[in-house]
Amino acid sequence: MIDWSIDPKKTALINVDLQNIFVEGFVDSSEGVTVVQRLNKLSEVCRTAGTLVIHTAQETRTDGSNRGISDQIIRSYMDSYQMSVKGVEDGITSGSEPAELSPLLDVHPEDIILVKPRYGAFTGTDLDLILRSHSIEAVIVGGIATNVCCETTAREANMRDYKVFFLSDGTANRGLEDLSPEDIKKATLATLRFAFAQVLSVNEVIEKIKEGI
Repeated sequence: MIDWSIDPKKTALINVDLQNIFVEGFVDSSEGVTVVQRLNKLSEVCRTAGTLVIHTAQETRTDGSNRGISDQIIRSYMDSYQMSVKGVEDGITSGSEPAELSPLLDVHPEDIILVKPRYGAFTGTDLDLILRSHSIEAVIVGGIATNVCCETTAREANMRDYKVFFLSDGTANRGLEDLSPEDIKKATLATLRFAFAQVLSVNEVIEKIKEGI
């Protein structure tokens, strides 16, 4: 398996969608809080080492003009399995309470906030331009959900030839159909490890950052 070193000044941490709706409503609340706490710890190490910290937030326009078919797919799925997630009745719209970053998340003035209209942080955003402008060669991906926005972002980064470090314990997800959250995560990490990323724990990434200073 691949084993890259980390150059802190050429690396960016992408904290994916640590918003109220996902931290509190999409995954088990205790797991959401734990992920935020771990990413707060990692973010502080990154800032000290000169690593760029980016927080993404998924939201769509209030008029629904850029909502697209993904909203239809999710609504249909949730209806089929009698699922409900507080705050998605009208989508995750700009300016709404569900779309706001969790108050548990430590955001510093030097951090970058990236609003994205789709699962992947590169789609419909200027993330690639931001990373290239900062001479970034690698990204660390954590957040919610492991198998949706985090995985999509990791795959998008890999396709653009960024080295991807994916956080095994810095992501969270819910179960789907007859699969538990653990089943979903295990399969996701196996696929990413096989073809898209180096999968590490938060503490393992911290050690790599310290080694690269």
